[in-house]
Amino acid sequence: MTDATPHADTAADIRGRPGAGAQLAEQMSEAGARRERRRDVRPLGRLVPYAMRHKAHAAMAGVWLILSTAASLALTAAARGAIDNGFENDGAQLNLWFLLLGANALFLGFATAVRYYFVTKTGERVIADLRKGLFGRILTLDPAFYAAMRTGEVLSRLTTDIALVETLLTTSVSFALRNFLTLIGGTVLLFIVSPKLTGLVLLVVPVLLGPIFLFGRRVRTLTVASQDRFANAVGFAGESVDAIETVQAFGRESSAIARFGAAVEAAFGVSLVRMKARALMTAMIIVVMFGGVTLVLWLGAQDVIAGRMTPGALLQFVLLSVFAAGAVGALGESWGDVQKAAGAMERIDELMRAEAAIRPPETPTILPEPPTGEVSMSAVQFAYPGRPDLPALKGFSLTVRPGETIALVGPSGAGKSTVFRLLLRFYDPQAGVVSVDGVDVRAADPVAVRGRFAWVSQEAPLFSGSANENIRFGREGASDSEIRAAADEAQALGFIEALPEGFDTPLGERGKSLSGGQRQRMAIARALVRDAPILLLDEATSALDAENERLVQAALDQAMQGRTTIVIAHRLATVLRADRIVVMEEGRVVQEGTHQSLMAQGGLYAHLAELQFRAD
Repeated sequence: MTDATPHADTAADIRGRPGAGAQLAEQMSEAGARRERRRDVRPLGRLVPYAMRHKAHAAMAGVWLILSTAASLALTAAARGAIDNGFENDGAQLNLWFLLLGANALFLGFATAVRYYFVTKTGERVIADLRKGLFGRILTLDPAFYAAMRTGEVLSRLTTDIALVETLLTTSVSFALRNFLTLIGGTVLLFIVSPKLTGLVLLVVPVLLGPIFLFGRRVRTLTVASQDRFANAVGFAGESVDAIETVQAFGRESSAIARFGAAVEAAFGVSLVRMKARALMTAMIIVVMFGGVTLVLWLGAQDVIAGRMTPGALLQFVLLSVFAAGAVGALGESWGDVQKAAGAMERIDELMRAEAAIRPPETPTILPEPPTGEVSMSAVQFAYPGRPDLPALKGFSLTVRPGETIALVGPSGAGKSTVFRLLLRFYDPQAGVVSVDGVDVRAADPVAVRGRFAWVSQEAPLFSGSANENIRFGREGASDSEIRAAADEAQALGFIEALPEGFDTPLGERGKSLSGGQRQRMAIARALVRDAPILLLDEATSALDAENERLVQAALDQAMQGRTTIVIAHRLATVLRADRIVVMEEGRVVQEGTHQSLMAQGGLYAHLAELQFRAD
């Protein structure tokens, strides 16, 4: 009498049919198309609010950035002075000028270190805030969104894309700003040293800017395409690793490796084109830049010979030209990093702008205190996003009185698990009312609504932390004694204490170091420690053997006392303990009553009981 979990079917349907999840997926596709059309760096503007939270550190970084740049340019003036004046008076001033050069170098080293510290600290702080903000947004998105977008794609934006933005903020921004200031300051000093030669240098600049912008746009387009291809590869890898036992059981390792390899090669192919474009851009910049500098220096040498310029002035002009030329080349490199980060930030921004369909109203209704544990569903009509022509519930009505135990029974696809999802407000019905303690769940804060429930799903998902952390996940403020008591009630205390480090033993990813029955009991302990007024049990004993089922059922019987309980029933023992049995078929209530009365009526329940409970 299992109810088919909607996620697998819904995921496929959502991608091809209109609905909330499909609309989100279409918005992502449209945003991807916009990325191909747009070539600017406006997405990086999303970082400004994060940076403004740390204005003091950003200001300090700016001050030391200016000081370190000024110190590097001052080296050229000191070198000029040493050449033009250091050899006068039998070299008496030479030591003074080189001492000045040494002091300048020391200050430059200090200023550069301080600049690096503040720039890196500010960048890392902004990235930390961005990571937290993005993860916070991810956790607010509803199941319909994740049915339309693969988890691997979301994780790619949380990791790979943020890493590109991190490189920009912690390295490239400082590098680019320093070179920009060097270019500006160097150009001003070049005009002071020799306006004629500087004018000739500036003639080379337009020739340099052409390749930078022309190839920069191409690099950005290819970077976004490469990131999208790689995200697809990561998404597939995540699916394969998540279902590693299934992959190995069906002998599909080679096929999965080949498919992942093809996705990686596709990403590499795009990256190779990007690298070629960037290499060509760099080569053109270097050839034009140093060719122009060589010509200008030859003209300067002629002025020195003619006495129109001192040797020290020529040396300063050479150094400033090298600084300015190096700055232009470095800015070309930095522009590529900016383009990559802009493409990554646009993908991140798509997630940041995604809105969940399930969110609290502006003025949520407060649920009554103390809770009573009453649940009601009235004339509920609901179809999963993406398949409106296949409603999961059709005029479904159910009222559960405080402290009552209700068993939901029906064939696969009857809508039993859908009832749980609507009560937990993972979805909202298209028609009808779902209320908890007399309050329409759409008028309340979803977090407050879910706080009235303790849910034990059939899959019993756990986390990679310790047994202590997994049980405390049910209620963060639970004490160690309460956690131990919950484990004892769930018949989990024995095997937990037998673990190498007891309650502090890491359970591995998703608790895979435990057996199915042990994971189920851990999930039950997590629900018990929550101490919620309403229990939702998707046949919490289905993965246990007969002896453990008896023990856990006794614990659940105790936990259900004084609590409202709704059970999706697969076993006769569960059905017999219910105050009332609700028989569902095709999203409707077709029978209702006790086991004896329903068996006497015949019909669907008697037929299901004959098939399902024969072994029991």
